[in-house]
Amino acid sequence: MNATAAVQRTARRKVTIVGAGMVGGAVAQILAAKDYADIVLVDIVEGLPQGKALDLMQAGPVLGYDTRLIGANDYAATADSDVVVITSGIARKPGMSRDDLLRTNMGIVRSVTEQVVAVSPSAVLIVVSNPLDAMCHVAFDAAGLPRERVVGMAGVLDAARFRTFIAMELDVSVEDVSAFVLGGHGDTMVPLSRFSTVAGIPLPELLPADRVRALEERTANGGAEIVSLLKTGSAYSAPGASVVQMVDAILLDKRRVLPVSVRLSGEYGLDGLYVGVPVKLGAGGVQRVFDLALSESERAALHRSADAVRELVAAMAEMEGAAAGSA
Repeated sequence: MNATAAVQRTARRKVTIVGAGMVGGAVAQILAAKDYADIVLVDIVEGLPQGKALDLMQAGPVLGYDTRLIGANDYAATADSDVVVITSGIARKPGMSRDDLLRTNMGIVRSVTEQVVAVSPSAVLIVVSNPLDAMCHVAFDAAGLPRERVVGMAGVLDAARFRTFIAMELDVSVEDVSAFVLGGHGDTMVPLSRFSTVAGIPLPELLPADRVRALEERTANGGAEIVSLLKTGSAYSAPGASVVQMVDAILLDKRRVLPVSVRLSGEYGLDGLYVGVPVKLGAGGVQRVFDLALSESERAALHRSADAVRELVAAMAEMEGAAAGSA
C-alpha cells in the first residue's frame, strides 16, 4: 500500500452495527456499497457476524467497493466507532405480552449501549430496536450522552413509506415526493399531509380528503402490512436504507432535515420524552430540532402519540422498580 492509500485508509470512518440479523445485515450491505466507512458487525451468535462480514467483503470486487467489514462476538473491535447502530433485540412472538417484550429488549439494549459507549465514548448512537421510542429512553439513560448523540430511526422509514404510497397513488416519481411523519413509531404516528408535497405542491391540493386519509392510515400500518404478507418476518430493506440515510447525514455532515426520534426539551409542549420530529442531522448528531406550528388537531394527534410512548416508559419504570424491590 502506498503512502497516499495508507492516509486514505486511516481517514475512513468507522460504523458499528450491533445485531447481524436481517435489518443489521441490510444496513451493512447498503452502507458497504457507499464505500466511505469501514464496518464492524456484532452479534452474540458465533459465526453469524463473521460470515455476513466475509460475504459482503467478497461482494466488493463485483460491486466496486473497498469497504472493510469485521464480524465479532464482543466489543473490542468496535472501539473508536463514529456511529453505532443498535438493531439488537427480539421481535414480539405469538403469546408474548407487551411487558415481556419490553423487559427482554430493555435488558438487551441497556447492555449493548453500556458496552459500546465504554469503548466508543464519542460515537453517535442510532437506535433501531423495538419498541423504538421506548428503547431510545433505555439507550439514553444507559449511555450518559447528550440528547444530540442518541437518536432513533423511525420517522425516516415512516416518511419513506408515506412517500412510496403517495407516488403510487399519483403515478409519479418518488424523487418528486416529500413527506413528513411525526410522533411515535407505530399506529399512533402522525403523517403530516399538510407538509407533504409533490414537486412543491401540497398533497391536499392533489388528492381528495378521503384518499389522503387512506394513505395516512396505510402509512401508520405500513410495518404491519409487510409482516402480514411475509408471515414469518418483518421489513428489513427499507429500514436498512433509512438507517444509512441517517448515517450519511451524520458522517458526511449533510445537515439533512429528517424526521428522527429525539428527546424533546419543551418542543411541541413535550419534555423528557423521545418522539419523532423533524431535525437537522449532521456532524455530531442532531444540530437543531424544528418546532413546527401545528394546527390544533395535529398537535392533539401528536400528544396522543406521545402518550402512547409515555405509557411504555412508565411500564418500564414500574418493571425496574419491581426488580429493585425484589433484589
